[in-house]
Amino acid sequence: MSYIEFKNVNKEYKMGEVTIKALDNTNFNIEKGELVVIVGPSGAGKTTTLNILGGMDNVTSGEVIVDGKQVNKLNNKELIKYRREDIGFIFQFYNLVQNLTAVENVELATQICKDSLDPETIIEKVGLKERKKNFPSQLSGGEQQRVAIARAIAKNPKLLLCDEPTGALDYKTGKQILKLLQDTSRKENMTVIIITHNTALAPMADKVIHFKNGRAEKIETNENPTSIEEIEW
Repeated sequence: MSYIEFKNVNKEYKMGEVTIKALDNTNFNIEKGELVVIVGPSGAGKTTTLNILGGMDNVTSGEVIVDGKQVNKLNNKELIKYRREDIGFIFQFYNLVQNLTAVENVELATQICKDSLDPETIIEKVGLKERKKNFPSQLSGGEQQRVAIARAIAKNPKLLLCDEPTGALDYKTGKQILKLLQDTSRKENMTVIIITHNTALAPMADKVIHFKNGRAEKIETNENPTSIEEIEW
């Protein structure tokens, strides 16, 4: 059994009398410790997939298994525990608490989950040792995204989900953030999933899943992923 199994997943949304099929019999597997890039155009089902894996949405039919746990069968209380303890989220916009310092933002996340990592250590790992006492308004966009990544990693999640994590950043800063995610997957053996429109990022991944019209249309495996530092886009 793979670490993550997405089996014959369908997701439908009803808008009045209209039914929109966001996922259409979607299938893929992901192994523990893999860095996976999900690419595809807007409306292809990427974000819906991420939301289902993160326990923020449920399937219409099919099975979603993460580390032996059938996520689509969890009740509300179990989903809260799953999101709190098993999942780290990184979004395009940083969602930091503005009246807390960088390290306090990270500490806040560790207070709600078990087996968390030391916030001070993680802040140093993301290169913000000298900025940990600064408030979000005193940090650049790249530094704020590093805090958001530190906050997610400090939870010590089984699965790190990243929704366009460099979408609001310039090229150089975006590359630094992607290197941080790539290093996290390699050094911490953490399963990392990044969704993006940018197909140029595919070589950095252990696995690339191409989405189109709600399906995982093509899955590619890279035996020797390229360091993000060597990729131009």
